[in-house]
Amino acid sequence: MKKEWEKLGLTAGVSLACGMVLGGGLALMINKAKTKSASDVLEAIKLSFSEEGSIEGAWIQMKKEELRRYAIKTKVYTGGITRREDEVLVQYEFIADAYTGTVIDIYRLN
Repeated sequence: MKKEWEKLGLTAGVSLACGMVLGGGLALMINKAKTKSASDVLEAIKLSFSEEGSIEGAWIQMKKEELRRYAIKTKVYTGGITRREDEVLVQYEFIADAYTGTVIDIYRLN
């Protein structure tokens, strides 16, 4: 009888450990598939730009767009930043990955 309880306890322990590992893996996969909010992405980009000068304005498209470059396909946000550089207003537009918030491309407009 004691051996049966030991087997049952061992089986329950192994099952619990497997469930925890599988659940943790599933949670990581789900989190990785989530996109960041447009507001959070814009705030991070504004913070980076503000290290070099004051920002006069900023905007971001709230709707994600699909971007495909070569073999890479992802969802992105597009937006813009205006700041003063040597007393002149300079505008930039950017493309940021919606999953990581990483700036994929940025270019000066004027």
